[in-house]
Amino acid sequence: MQQGNHSVVKEFVLLGLSQAREVQLLLFVLFLVFYSLVLPTNVFIILTIRSDPRLGSPMYFFLANLAFLDICYCSVTPPKMLADFFSRRKTISYKGCMAQLFFLHLLGGSEVFLLIGMAIDRYVAICHPLHYSIVVSRSVCSAMVVGSWCLGFVHSIIQVILIVPLPFCGPNKVDSFFCDITQIVKLACTETYALELFMFVNSGISILICFILLLISYGILLVKVRTGSTQGKSKAASTCITHIIMVVIMFGPAIYIYCRPFMDFPFDKVMAVLHTVVFPLMNPMIYTLRNKEIKQAMRRLLSRYRPLA
Repeated sequence: MQQGNHSVVKEFVLLGLSQAREVQLLLFVLFLVFYSLVLPTNVFIILTIRSDPRLGSPMYFFLANLAFLDICYCSVTPPKMLADFFSRRKTISYKGCMAQLFFLHLLGGSEVFLLIGMAIDRYVAICHPLHYSIVVSRSVCSAMVVGSWCLGFVHSIIQVILIVPLPFCGPNKVDSFFCDITQIVKLACTETYALELFMFVNSGISILICFILLLISYGILLVKVRTGSTQGKSKAASTCITHIIMVVIMFGPAIYIYCRPFMDFPFDKVMAVLHTVVFPLMNPMIYTLRNKEIKQAMRRLLSRYRPLA
């Protein structure tokens, strides 16, 4: 198939994390062990929250949805990355590349908006506790979750609509283990400065603004809880600090990747691994390790099924 004087690229070659065979095998074992341990843990968190009536508050409803989003997010690129460790020629079709890009930004964007929803939940709980059950009802929570998915879809489909018309005539080598806008746009056979600028605003600046606003909001809440009771103050402060850790973990690598020109930097692959594999699965676990109620609920769930083993 020809387009002008250039052949149309039908697949992209993924250069991966390393070309050395020994390093590839070591990375395969490390990622497989991590993925096999942490992924079931996130599933267990969801099952614990859904099965325990004591965890019926909106905060845990959001946490279960966050864990589900992270599981989906980490199912987009790691499976192919693990398979490619044993492939001599690591390729992905054009359609597969576009699908990877779409789902990465759909799930990543949805998670950003879900974290904003969790911040709103904490604001109402701390600043308006008497109206909390009315303002943050189950229907409102469900609407916020659906809204986060819808906004994530809008963010993602914009990226895809802008990239699909681009002509790709070679080279077709992606210096990464997955497809993303920062890598794919550079391979287009046309001037992409205006497109890169728009995507920088759509992904980079928007992420940075959300990150700053979330940090400011949680900072204000931490100051606010000082006026509460001793028990309530300690619990609210602990929750806010946990949310801040989750926000930093989620936004840190994303800011590094998208808040700069589409150029190669030394730590790009390291940050890409943290952003797509490691940190997303760690978010719910960090929350769980800092929350006594969830840990107690997990023990109750395990003890319930232990006699059946």
